[in-house]
Amino acid sequence: MHPAFSVIIFTTLSGAGFGLLACLGLCAIAGGLPDNQPFAFVSIVLALGAVTIGLLSSTFHLGHPERAWRAFSQWRSSWLSREGVVSMLTYFPALVFAGGWVLLGRSDGIFALSGLLMSVLAMLAVLCTAGIYNSLKPIPAWHNNWVLPNYLALSAMSGILLLTALAGIFGYATKTMYAASLALITLALICKLAYWRFIDTTPAASTPESATGLGALGTVRLFKAPHTSENYLMKEMGFRIARKHARKLRIISVLFGFVLPFLLLAAANMSGGVTGTGLSVAAVCLSLIGLLTERWLFFAEAKHVVTLYYGRRLDAKTH
Repeated sequence: MHPAFSVIIFTTLSGAGFGLLACLGLCAIAGGLPDNQPFAFVSIVLALGAVTIGLLSSTFHLGHPERAWRAFSQWRSSWLSREGVVSMLTYFPALVFAGGWVLLGRSDGIFALSGLLMSVLAMLAVLCTAGIYNSLKPIPAWHNNWVLPNYLALSAMSGILLLTALAGIFGYATKTMYAASLALITLALICKLAYWRFIDTTPAASTPESATGLGALGTVRLFKAPHTSENYLMKEMGFRIARKHARKLRIISVLFGFVLPFLLLAAANMSGGVTGTGLSVAAVCLSLIGLLTERWLFFAEAKHVVTLYYGRRLDAKTH
């Protein structure tokens, strides 16, 4: 599939924003949020800002962005519509929670409950985003059981990394935050590697033989291309990336998105102070590079079954 920059920004930023909201809400329930209004203000603005920018960027992928509001009416059958509805609903408990923590310096009682609801809705929004891609049966790389855990794990990882860095800046980073960050980085990496292994080793259910019904006669090969030049389907659904380039980008994604942030946070946990804060911020910056690369690959490596009619195989190791 053609990697649209607007959708890459949307899934990366909104995932990080929802992840941070979820982490803040859970910390409120656990009584782990400090009564520090500057810290509260920056955390909420960063979380809601990332979510808002991500959601707005997604509309640029639409042919008619001005009609985006119509998607909200199809929540019974469309994961895209459910995502929009749940995302908007998340703002209500988030604003209540923000009002208590930022304006009143409180994150207990009713505000802690609103934080819990905010956490649940934030993760549901990420689940709905994953559901958009997971529901597309014609794209085997998306229609599998690894897409949902990957989206949730990457969102949670992004959120805890942001929270740990912010807590370090304001002097509230704890050993528990560092431990949670390291655990979620490890979990997210395991999910990502398992996803790549799945799409690399699972045979395609659809082949040129099954698509044409000529499998009994042997291997089906394209005799003549249906077009003299690429059409819209081939540009959008038949995007190709060379295997060697995909391998390099996977290495970049793993190195910047997981390995280096893990090492930096482990060092920050041991050093603490200004040095620890600097290492935590660096971990967030590097992870953003890795996650943007990972998300680009998520689209670039996905193949639509329509490409079978253009002589390509879904399970080919070279694109």
